[in-house]
Amino acid sequence: MLKYLLILGSLFVATTANAAQPNLLGEYGDWTAWSYTEGGKTVCYMASTPKKDEGKYTKRGDIYVLVTHRPAEKSFDEVSFVAGYTYNPKAALTVKIGNKTFSNTFTDKDKGWMVNTDEDKKLVEAMKRGDRMIVDGQSSRGTATKDTYSLKGFTTAYKTISAKCKK
Repeated sequence: MLKYLLILGSLFVATTANAAQPNLLGEYGDWTAWSYTEGGKTVCYMASTPKKDEGKYTKRGDIYVLVTHRPAEKSFDEVSFVAGYTYNPKAALTVKIGNKTFSNTFTDKDKGWMVNTDEDKKLVEAMKRGDRMIVDGQSSRGTATKDTYSLKGFTTAYKTISAKCKK
């Protein structure tokens, strides 16, 4: 998983203007924590890939979830999902942790987010307490997917990025 997440870290930062290579802060269970500098400001994030991805698709790109802190922008706990396909803009993206379901989401191309910072915070709190997270989505071609993430190590990775970015 580390090799995949190292590539993921490089890809994530490579798409961000004026960003340096990411610095690995640590691996914690199924989560990896990173930081990098963007325009002289520290950005911290943590990432994981699904333990299981399901759906009747023939081809799918990289699948992962990120939690990002950008203290210079006073932005913390931004959760983003990358599906590995273009989302159907008319279909709901839902996230389930235990008996809680989060559906206040929006998508753009292959990425999905919560609709606002309050929803992000609620989701992060559930992620801290949960064992697994299931993300249900639908591609622009109508293919339903179900990605199952382990939340093992989430809290420690979260504490690591929060300390680094002084949350």
